Amino acid sequence: MASPPPAPPTQPANLPRIVAASLIGTTIEWYDFFLYGSAAALVFNKLFFPDSDPLVGTLLSFLTYAVGFAARPLGALVFGHYGDRLGRKKLLVLSLLMMGGATFAIGLLPTHATVGSAAPVLLTVLRLVQGFALGGEWGGAVLLVSEHGDARRRGFWASWPQTGAPAGQLLATGVLSLLTAVLSDSAFVSWGWRIPFLLSGVLVVVGLWIRLSVDESPVFQQALAQAEARKAAQGRTEKLPLVSVLRHHWRDVLVAMGARMAENISYYVITAFILVYATTSAGVSKQSALNAVLIASAVHFAVIPAWGALSDRVGRRPVYLLGAAGVGLWMFPFFWLIDTGGFGHLVLAVTVGLVLHGAMYAPQAAFFAEMFATRMRYSGASIGAQFASVAAGAPAPLIATALLSAYGSSTPIALYVIAAAVLTLIAVGVAKETRHRDLADVEASAGAGPTAARTAGARTL
Repeated sequence: MASPPPAPPTQPANLPRIVAASLIGTTIEWYDFFLYGSAAALVFNKLFFPDSDPLVGTLLSFLTYAVGFAARPLGALVFGHYGDRLGRKKLLVLSLLMMGGATFAIGLLPTHATVGSAAPVLLTVLRLVQGFALGGEWGGAVLLVSEHGDARRRGFWASWPQTGAPAGQLLATGVLSLLTAVLSDSAFVSWGWRIPFLLSGVLVVVGLWIRLSVDESPVFQQALAQAEARKAAQGRTEKLPLVSVLRHHWRDVLVAMGARMAENISYYVITAFILVYATTSAGVSKQSALNAVLIASAVHFAVIPAWGALSDRVGRRPVYLLGAAGVGLWMFPFFWLIDTGGFGHLVLAVTVGLVLHGAMYAPQAAFFAEMFATRMRYSGASIGAQFASVAAGAPAPLIATALLSAYGSSTPIALYVIAAAVLTLIAVGVAKETRHRDLADVEASAGAGPTAARTAGARTL
């Protein structure tokens, strides 16, 4: 006799609290990360690389910015491994403490004028800690929400931790914009730049209090119980999550990496490199550039949940493909508008760019989570996302600055982003739609062999 169909998933009563815990954590993490990126563009070339030509100093400053990305894959491997073995919550608490502690310490660093070459070395070490922590933060945050139920609206709910990126950008840019407005240039360079880094200490305390109050993912707890039952019955030890991912989900890892190319590169060109381009090539003031990013980030925050909800209705792939194509097509108008020097044009350029970016970023959380089995999901999603960041987001401001220095034109930079968009269109185009996959059912066939592992979770809701 056929078994009755499963009951529709329901939203757990504590899901808003789970979303809030993930959102505030990712906001703090991204605040720390973007704060460094903005400071790298505005003051670190003077404070830590003062003997260099201004543009060369900016390149060196962005190089330390890129170093943080180099640590992300290691963070993805370590946090992914223990997140799949011990749970999502414990690792998210650790990542928050590491990221916030490193950012607070940057606010206390001596500069080149005080300790010489030791200053950029210390800055680089703290930047590595930041990148390592962020490499483990994203996967855990989006999985904690994705695995807590309400599967029919997973794209919407999982997109909320994604809003931590524009929220962190908004917070970091807002604090910097306020400081540059009320402080003289000399005061900001002398001591004002330290204030937003030190403020992260307060933010971490708030985030830690909320994050400690949430429960572990029920999907993970169920998968862990099933794995322990199999071990007791068969005496078989589970393979390392990394080994399982590379054996059964290597295609999904490649899709995730390709999907991130346009999303990652366009974001850092639009939000970090613009502070260099607008002020050096378009004659826009530093304050105007920061305000434009501030306004656009607020719009970005608002549209991400809307894109996530749309992905629940039409699928992850159509929304993602729309964003990738849109970003590629927008790049030439983006730079043309900035070149006019008008503030309204600058705001329009950045806002449209981030709205299109949101069409990729919003469904990304649910899309990546739905690709992998539960006991390797933290590893798979983190590896796919963070290994791509080394080739995409890490060198993006550096490459864009180098192209501007070599050619004195925005055309090569626009072509660079367009090439990334083409890669993403190919990767997402060959991927399978995932919005009907049931995360709780993924583990049911896990361990039954390679074929079962690859097809687990394909049951429609």
